Amino acid sequence: MAGTTPGTPGTPRVLRAMNDRAALDLLLEHGPLSRTRIGKLTGLSKPTASQLLARLEAAGLVVATGTTAGRPGPNAQLYGVNARAAYAAGLDVNPFRIHAAVADITGEIVGEYELRTPGRAASGVVRQVTDALDGAVKAAGLTRAEVRRLVIGTPGAFDPTTGRLRYASHLPGWHSPTLLEELAAVLPMPFEYENDVNLVAVAEQRVGAARGHADFVLLWNEEGLGAALVLGGRLHRGFTGGAGEVGFLPVPGTPLVRQVTKANSGGFQELAGVQAVPRIARTVGIDTPEQPYVPVASGLLARAVETHGEDPRYADLLDRYAERVAIGLSSIVAVLDPELIVLSGDVLVAGGEPLRARVQSELADLAASRPRLVLAAVPRRPVLRGALESALATTRAEVFDTSR
Repeated sequence: MAGTTPGTPGTPRVLRAMNDRAALDLLLEHGPLSRTRIGKLTGLSKPTASQLLARLEAAGLVVATGTTAGRPGPNAQLYGVNARAAYAAGLDVNPFRIHAAVADITGEIVGEYELRTPGRAASGVVRQVTDALDGAVKAAGLTRAEVRRLVIGTPGAFDPTTGRLRYASHLPGWHSPTLLEELAAVLPMPFEYENDVNLVAVAEQRVGAARGHADFVLLWNEEGLGAALVLGGRLHRGFTGGAGEVGFLPVPGTPLVRQVTKANSGGFQELAGVQAVPRIARTVGIDTPEQPYVPVASGLLARAVETHGEDPRYADLLDRYAERVAIGLSSIVAVLDPELIVLSGDVLVAGGEPLRARVQSELADLAASRPRLVLAAVPRRPVLRGALESALATTRAEVFDTSR
């Protein structure tokens, strides 16, 4: 074919690579499949499917995993993705600990490690990152060099123009303008950084409640109140990475908060953040401490789920808190008009269906459009799961590309 070069769209090499990737994605989604089943799902003939599997097996991307059983006729060979083809890692950072994990190419977590960092000095962050990563790598029986990519999730966001972490004054040691350069100097693999709530949205979009949705908002409430905005299937981060810092949003019902970044709070945080739940509880006659905020607030809302039908105080707690959440969400809906809103974080999830239904009802009165509200579906370490899913997406794009 005169005038063409390897890798040009439409050439046999590219078409083979497209079929290879389609087959690998099917194996990731369905698990081990036979040659016949792969052929049916991809639309390829049996000979072409056989050639594809032979090619992927030679490249170390698939392995024979066994045979079918319990069906009429001869048993068929099953093939699955080679879990050892590549590994990726994720870190979930907060002021108290760094949680690290390593996953194989299939997404299975093969090593985890938690580095506690209470009362740490505002130095040594690079060492803490490498210690946490090395702990997970060791638990996986690997070395750093075997990890192809790392994604680090933190509160706030690194400003792309300055390299400084913004919107997270409560995370000591992470605000040096040279931190990212220092990390790049000691880490052998490419790494990315992302806001923690954005990573929760990645997890929900890939494996949770937002699968199949290109436009949604995720509202998160634990130590802080934040949101992730997904528009057209992509995260919207804003000019400085601050899109979704909705805790700073001025809202009715609270005094105007000025110099919000110094206060590390804002109107919506004061109205519906974690600290608001025990305060509402006391106003309706429930005797409760305030701190520690997340366990106390989650416990109160979990108790409300169990007893709101018999105890009017807990029904009142759910009603009042739902109204506050809906007030902030109504502003977000007015601007973004999302298809779906995912309620996430320990505090909102603890309120379960009774809280979700009340927020949905309140929002119907306060907002012009009617997005559907759902509860998060990634129950365990969603920030870390999102970091791994993000790292795996890039890793798979590299490793599964057979056109090169």
